[in-house]
Amino acid sequence: MISYQEALDIISKHPFKAKSGQLKLEEINGHVLNEDILADRDFPPFDRVTMDGIAINHAAYAKGQRDFAIEKTIGAGMPQSSLEDASNCVQIMTGAMLPLKTDTIIRYEDITIEDNIATINVDSVRHKQNVHFKGEDKKQGDIVLSKGTVLGAPEMIIAASIGRPTLDVLLPPKAAIITTGDELVGIDELPLEHQIRRSSNYGVQGLLQQWYIDAKQYHLVDNKELIVNELSSIIETVDLLILTGGVSRGKFDFLPEVLEELGVVKHFHKVKQRPGKPFWFGTAPNGTTVFALPGNPVSTFACANVYIKHWLSHSLGTNPQTIYVKLNQDIDFLPPLTYFLECRAEFNVSGELVATPFRGHGSGDFANMSHANGFVILPDNKTEFKKGEVYPYILYRKDF
Repeated sequence: MISYQEALDIISKHPFKAKSGQLKLEEINGHVLNEDILADRDFPPFDRVTMDGIAINHAAYAKGQRDFAIEKTIGAGMPQSSLEDASNCVQIMTGAMLPLKTDTIIRYEDITIEDNIATINVDSVRHKQNVHFKGEDKKQGDIVLSKGTVLGAPEMIIAASIGRPTLDVLLPPKAAIITTGDELVGIDELPLEHQIRRSSNYGVQGLLQQWYIDAKQYHLVDNKELIVNELSSIIETVDLLILTGGVSRGKFDFLPEVLEELGVVKHFHKVKQRPGKPFWFGTAPNGTTVFALPGNPVSTFACANVYIKHWLSHSLGTNPQTIYVKLNQDIDFLPPLTYFLECRAEFNVSGELVATPFRGHGSGDFANMSHANGFVILPDNKTEFKKGEVYPYILYRKDF
């Protein structure tokens, strides 16, 4: 068996080559930008008023003037106007163009208006206050979104503001999820006493959806010839193949043998970890990446969160920041294995991210997963983990 870190290093050496494509603005959320986006004009494109109030020439105020006759009223979307008399003011609204010959905005809260005369009631008015000046954020031609950015709601705002209805992005891999085993039946079927419903695959599918990957679902019974025929066909249609179950040492665990027959190069099989020790990773002759995960729900879910997410991030170049949590209780774990322990991480009143562990009854005990929101990663070189110690955390649910 190899170590957890060795497994990560090997997976990093076998990324998929993402293709690029144009997506509509409303489809880009979660995708990785594959181009630099430049400002088509200055940001903001004009001297923009940021408060409702009056626009004045500050020089008049500096000379002691406090009463200003209102020449006109300007709203957002109206062409730029000009102050005709420097001793007067313009009544103006947020978002409007700053009138020529004015340079300072006084908000309504700091003035009174009577008989078309605006009186300033505050003692301090800063020159150029409440104005967002042209090009202050970005100049025309500046990069506003860099290649490699993970796109979200803020980036959609920026792209829309510069007139980009489509963007060039890295497309996620085409994926398939395959369950194996005669003991598994569909979720809409009534299991016999010796059967269980398929469930691990839906956890993997849910994770892939979080990562904006669509995946087709398949189920194969424990028949080696059938598995060979089906796998050889499916592998040719996808970039990512995820198998759940059939990778241990049981007599009906055909997958390692079948994958070898199909020419899939094994990079490793079995990792010194709990859960998910029988985890298998390889690459098919056509370049398809194959993750064969243990079938128990917690094992499947942990391996997918730790390793498939790592593979995807490395392939797309996103390299997300590692999250760290502080244990809120002592933990003992004797085997020399990396331990992925289900926890619920929450911020305490001091702003620290603190993890509460859920120690279940093995990799088949998936009831705690709905209460937890991630896995704390406890290293294999210790057996005692003390309250207050800090360790890496794999977050699978963003609920804080």
